[in-house]
Amino acid sequence: MPVVPFWIVVLIKSAVLLLVVVTTFAYAMLAERKVLGWMQLRPGPNRVGPWGLMQPAADAAKLILKEDLTPKTADPLIYRLAPFISLLTAFSVYAVIPFGASSAGTWAIGSPNAGILFVLAITSIGVYGISLGGWASGSKYPLLGSVRGTAQMISYELSMTLSFVGVLILAGTTSLDGIVNAQARWWFVIPQALGFVIYIITAVAETNRTPFDLVEAETELVAGFHTEYSGLRFGLFFIAEYVNMLTVSCIATLLFFGGWNAPFGIQGVPGVVWFVLKVGCFLFFYMWLRATLPRLRYDRLMAFGWKVLLPLATLNLVVTAIIVAVRG
Repeated sequence: MPVVPFWIVVLIKSAVLLLVVVTTFAYAMLAERKVLGWMQLRPGPNRVGPWGLMQPAADAAKLILKEDLTPKTADPLIYRLAPFISLLTAFSVYAVIPFGASSAGTWAIGSPNAGILFVLAITSIGVYGISLGGWASGSKYPLLGSVRGTAQMISYELSMTLSFVGVLILAGTTSLDGIVNAQARWWFVIPQALGFVIYIITAVAETNRTPFDLVEAETELVAGFHTEYSGLRFGLFFIAEYVNMLTVSCIATLLFFGGWNAPFGIQGVPGVVWFVLKVGCFLFFYMWLRATLPRLRYDRLMAFGWKVLLPLATLNLVVTAIIVAVRG
C-alpha cells in the first residue's frame, strides 16, 4: 500500500481544520447575536434564511462588497498588512491544538513537546496587528486604541503565563496532549482554581472583549484601532477577534477541564464531543459577560492587572511549587 507523503497529510488536515474554524466563527457570531437578543428580550437576527441561519453569509457578502478606503495620512503598506497579521496569528495557533485522541494518535495537525509555549509565542504576536493597524492609520483615535491594546496585552500576558505554570508543574510536561492525559483522574480546575480564575480574567482582557474592550471603546475612541478600516479589512479584524475567543476557550478546556476526557467516567460518548461541549460552554460565558458587565475604566483596568492579578498569580505559582516539592 503506497504511503501518503507527510506534507499532503498536513495539507489535508489544515484545509479541514480551516473550514471547521471558519464555520465555527460564523455561527459563533450568529449565536452571540441570538443570545444577546434573548437576554435583552428581543428576537435577534431572524430574517435571512430559516431562523436567521444565513445571516453570516449575508454579513460576509456585505463586507466583501463594501468600498475599501485608505486614508491619505495612512502608511499604505503597514495599513494593509495589519489585518492579515492579526488573522494569520489567530489561525496559526490551531497548528498544535489537539481536539481528541484515538488509538491512531492525537487529533491535531502537529503535537510538539512544547505545544503550550508555541501557543504563548504565537498569541503574543497577535497584538502587532492591532498596534500597527492603529499606528499606520495616521489618525489619533486609532493610535490611542493601539497604545491601549499594547499596554493591556503587556499587563495581562504576564499573569496569564504565570497561571499556566501551575498547570505545567502539576502535569510535568509542556505538551498539550500530555497535559490532557495528566487529567485522566481529576481536572486541574480543582487544584488550580485560583489559576483558572486568573486565566479566565486575563483571557477576556487579551481578546479585548467586554468588560475589557477598551481598545475599541466607541464612546471614547469611536471604534479604536480599526476606526479607519472598512470593508474586507475590517472584516479580517473581526474574524481574528472571534477566532481568538475560540482559541482561549480551547486552551481553557485543555489546561483546566480535561480536554476530551469525559466527566465522571461517563462512557460511550466520543472524546471530541466532550471537547466541543466544553468549548461551547466557554463561548456562552463570553456572550453572557458581554450582556451583563459594563466596561471598566482604563486606569482601573491597568491597576487591577498589576496590583491584583499579578501578585495573585505569583502566589498561586509559589504555593503550587511548594506543595509539589513537599509531596515529591
